[in-house]
Amino acid sequence: MGMWNSKPSKVKHARVLLLGLDFSGKSTILYKLKHNKDFMTIPTIGFNVEMIEMEKNIYFTVWDVGGQKHMRSFWSHYCENTDVLVYVVDSSDHQHLEDSRREFELILKNEHIKHVPVVLLANKQDLPGALTAEDVTRKFKMKKNCGDRDWYVQPCCATSGDGLAEGFWKVTQFIKSYTKSTEATWSFFRQN
Repeated sequence: MGMWNSKPSKVKHARVLLLGLDFSGKSTILYKLKHNKDFMTIPTIGFNVEMIEMEKNIYFTVWDVGGQKHMRSFWSHYCENTDVLVYVVDSSDHQHLEDSRREFELILKNEHIKHVPVVLLANKQDLPGALTAEDVTRKFKMKKNCGDRDWYVQPCCATSGDGLAEGFWKVTQFIKSYTKSTEATWSFFRQN
């Protein structure tokens, strides 16, 4: 799975797949993390890829894939070798929340990410009427849909950066946990 080396290494690389409907804030999140600045973004046609150093010697290659309706059928092509799925929800867009939930449930069925950890970012918390992280957790049926994997829901605001560090800290913890279990498995096989 992913780009992890099978032997312990000082530098770790992980592939993070960033999905969500169009206008959910994926590209804004990506560039806020990468440059810590506000960027004017336009809807992504295709994908953006950026490498981000999250901690010393821990690098994420983040694949931000466009969320327009015609692009969603291609999402499954980006799932292979993914270490963590980050799904972004516009918490203030009640009109498209059900569409977002359906797309989320559909992508979780992809064979390549069947047991991959999920961080769901409940974005746009700064807007009036935004659902809380608890509401998003219930609406997206996280316990049911992600019961076979590690998951976490983080409220955030992409434009201010609020909550992004906490959300990606959780991604880092999932990656570290995955690395330890992989290294333990390799250690077991080397001893036997």
